[in-house]
Amino acid sequence: MFRTHTCGELRIAHAGQEVTLAGWVQRVRKMGGMTFIDLRDRFGITQLTFNQEKNADLCEKANKLGREFVIQVIGKVTERSNKNTQLPTGAIEILVNSLNVLNESQIPPFTIEDNTDGGDDIRMKYRYLDLRRTLVRENLELRHKIAFETRRYLDQLGFLEVETPVLIGSTPEGARDFVVPSRMNPGEFYALPQSPQTLKQLLMVSGFDRYFQIAKCFRDEDLRADRQPEFTQIDCEMSFVEQEDVLQTFEGMMKHLFRFVKNIDFTEDFLRMTWQDAMKYYGSDKPDIRFDMRLVELKEAVGGHNFVVFDSAEYVGGISASGCASYTRKQIDELTDFVKRPQIAAKGLVYIRCEENGSFKSSIDKFYTQEDLAGIASLFNAKSGDLILILAGDKTKTQKALCELRLEMGERLGLRDKNVYAPLWIIDFPLFEWDEETQRYFAMHHPFTSPKPEDIPLLDKDPGAVRANAYDLVVNGVELGGGSIRIFDSALQNKMFEKLGFSPQKAEAQFGFLMNAFKYGAPPHGGLAFGLDRLVALFAGLDSIRDCIAFPKNNSGRDVMLDAPSTIDSAQLDELNLRIDLQTT
Repeated sequence: MFRTHTCGELRIAHAGQEVTLAGWVQRVRKMGGMTFIDLRDRFGITQLTFNQEKNADLCEKANKLGREFVIQVIGKVTERSNKNTQLPTGAIEILVNSLNVLNESQIPPFTIEDNTDGGDDIRMKYRYLDLRRTLVRENLELRHKIAFETRRYLDQLGFLEVETPVLIGSTPEGARDFVVPSRMNPGEFYALPQSPQTLKQLLMVSGFDRYFQIAKCFRDEDLRADRQPEFTQIDCEMSFVEQEDVLQTFEGMMKHLFRFVKNIDFTEDFLRMTWQDAMKYYGSDKPDIRFDMRLVELKEAVGGHNFVVFDSAEYVGGISASGCASYTRKQIDELTDFVKRPQIAAKGLVYIRCEENGSFKSSIDKFYTQEDLAGIASLFNAKSGDLILILAGDKTKTQKALCELRLEMGERLGLRDKNVYAPLWIIDFPLFEWDEETQRYFAMHHPFTSPKPEDIPLLDKDPGAVRANAYDLVVNGVELGGGSIRIFDSALQNKMFEKLGFSPQKAEAQFGFLMNAFKYGAPPHGGLAFGLDRLVALFAGLDSIRDCIAFPKNNSGRDVMLDAPSTIDSAQLDELNLRIDLQTT
């Protein structure tokens, strides 16, 4: 055996035992005639001790060890005189009597420690070294625990885990597909699944009743902190259910995960909010409700004062930040620059200070009297010491800008504590969203989302007013998952395709297999999918899902460790009947 114990399990109760340990050298410390080595494995760190007086040769051998050498030692567990209360093994050390170097290591390109000196690029290139760091390893241990508890919960409710294909047909609606050429079918391509959506619906037609899968999904889209070109979903579907059944089932799953993974017990039902209210009060369909600071609409209240910025705007709205009236001009200028950033693109920022003496100081004093400003402040229930921040412009863009400003103020005021969790369901989404560029409706979720039964007559009269039987679970401003009750009636599905601009031929070409399946007795069904990466990142308090994926891509979609994507040689291209023609502009 290479070891009798791991580097994280020895305690004072093991004192006097002879043990064998194996692992990596974390650091070497030489103090007079003593050499101390921190030995690390996945389970922890144990201090090794070498004594020059007792065994000079062994101590000299230990002095030659470098960081990340792989070694095996045999020695006796003894109580430490200077205990390290920061380590679980800090009460003991190993007095080594045998040292075996299993493998030497080059000097690592960065320190394998929590506070590493390695930047993102170098750590991504040497990800296998980065994974040795405790912080990174703990993220993957958390991921394992979440996946394990998910399987345990769903298994107890009668869900079957079923794998679905990774090579499927392309359905260009939504994000761009990754495509794979077929050697055996020249000129034809597979697509990698953006989700197993249609396949899990087919499993419901097949009578499987309750399905889940921790599934790999692929989308060729621009990347950001919460996106990767390949990601993992906890994908679920149920038969003979309505929206309430799905919400109750998966609210139960989230409570189970919070209880068993985070030791947090949610006894109350999760809050629910309509999409309309989320946009009205938070400017987002994934609001962070750990703090209030709701958006207030002001268009009617501020009109008619010859202030052209407000008078000409489609929408005027604002937020009130408690205790921020003391903000300096420099701080307000910083907020103005923040909302003017290209990602937000507001034209400017109006402020109203609610002074301690009951008066108001504002950037619009020329147009509004103290009484006018008091009236505006009353709409926010603002009190002395508060700072009102107002934006104006296009309704949708301005609401989104106010959302970003609200989150920024929440951050500045310490209201976004990562150890506080505020879950809620967003319900009653619009079924369609209008695209000005193409002058057509798109499905806000996907083409198989069922409309609210009472809104079906509106499909012909007013498609934009139709609500979807759809729902998202949001925690702390992060959309963890979403889904819908599906259309299972062929006539309604054909109507949906028609409203989305699909010709009968196009609908048949892309989804004929599903429509044919519906002809053989499709049950009412619905489901949802959680983003496993986002869930782990939330539980770990991470800002990026990249930090909880073993081998992630960078922001350009590249794996710098494997140097992928890469070109392939001409022989492979010939086999695939492909020719590369790089177009230049």
